[in-house]
Amino acid sequence: MHSIIQSCLHGDLSGVVEAAKSEGMTPEALSRNIIAGRTILLQNETREYKPCAIGEGTSVKINVNIGTSGVTCDPAKEMKKAQAAIDNGADAIMDLSTGGDLAAMRKEILKLSIPVGTVPIYEAVRRAGNVVDLTSDILFSVILDQAKQGVDFMTLHCGVNLAVLDALTLDPRVMGVVSRGGSFHTAMMISSGEENPLYKEYDYLLEILDEYEISLSLGDGMRPGAYVDSTKLAKSQEYLTLGKLARRAKDKGIQRMIEGPGHMDYNEISYNVKMIKEITDFAPLYLLGPLVTDIAPGYDHITGAIGGAAAACAGADFLCMVSPSEHLALPDVDDIIEGTRVCKVAAHVGDLSRRREGELPRQAKMAEARKNLDWQAQYDLSLFGEHAKKIHDRDGACETCSMCGDLCAIKIVEKALEKKI
Repeated sequence: MHSIIQSCLHGDLSGVVEAAKSEGMTPEALSRNIIAGRTILLQNETREYKPCAIGEGTSVKINVNIGTSGVTCDPAKEMKKAQAAIDNGADAIMDLSTGGDLAAMRKEILKLSIPVGTVPIYEAVRRAGNVVDLTSDILFSVILDQAKQGVDFMTLHCGVNLAVLDALTLDPRVMGVVSRGGSFHTAMMISSGEENPLYKEYDYLLEILDEYEISLSLGDGMRPGAYVDSTKLAKSQEYLTLGKLARRAKDKGIQRMIEGPGHMDYNEISYNVKMIKEITDFAPLYLLGPLVTDIAPGYDHITGAIGGAAAACAGADFLCMVSPSEHLALPDVDDIIEGTRVCKVAAHVGDLSRRREGELPRQAKMAEARKNLDWQAQYDLSLFGEHAKKIHDRDGACETCSMCGDLCAIKIVEKALEKKI
């Protein structure tokens, strides 16, 4: 069985036809982007779901994180959250579980109808008992086990190496390391004095990913966790390392994408996106946020969506949902729904900025529907029509929206023009 890249190289486009059609691309165009490493296609033949293309020429996709924790472990609730995310537009789910039977939880999540990602080091730390006792053998054993289970992509913090640790020490940050995976690798290196095994044994890692056709998501272990840390050295050092690793993966025929920064000033987003793209040979870019302010807890799904929209407009390809409970608590089902919807809006803004043909007619149709006060058409055209209808119906049946009522701007001008004619 050929990998998707090998199939494209050999002129077999059968595996990309469905995805190309959904993206409004020709199979040939999508195939060229996959071969160039500018697009990846999540398409696991062991599971049934619609192929998901991420990268250049495709619509901006969104991911939603779910998972148990050591404090709150309710697998049934996590499955409800996962389904709520799918129902509200998620293109992928990541299982970040750290509590309970992790293999059993992942088995249930893998029954879902969209691609599933994991962060293997979470389970590896649980297996080891603590970070200090985590070894290369344990980590690679977990990666292999998860690969055999059929996950589609893995976040692996291969770029958190000794050089990055030096940068973190040379230019300290207020929040230090906020990526959980990044913190585990940092603690391992500090404790052992040795190199990160994912960096040191990168070729072996690529062999595993190749055998099981898993896409590599090169994790951003040094993403800034605070507004004041956004320009510190460790992040940029990691960018350079990820660029080299991305090229090595591409040379081996492994599909890969890059994970990007967390908290930063709005004005820094475009620059960072374009820099990462250039450094990594325009690999697909996957972002959490970025969050553009630190002082809106409870509304970080909004701060993340603002940053996500800016990033998508600058070229980011995959946005990770931020929930209202970010920095505060484990999200519940309502948080997942709200966060997913807001992230979906941010991705849509990115698609509009890219002038995707399928998005523009819908905008024109909405303008006509609003001009004609055609409420049903407005609901049908909306990203979340039921929600829009629920709000409009609060004030009863109104021909106009109740904000203007009989002072409807549209009607006033129409009547004035009618008299003039």
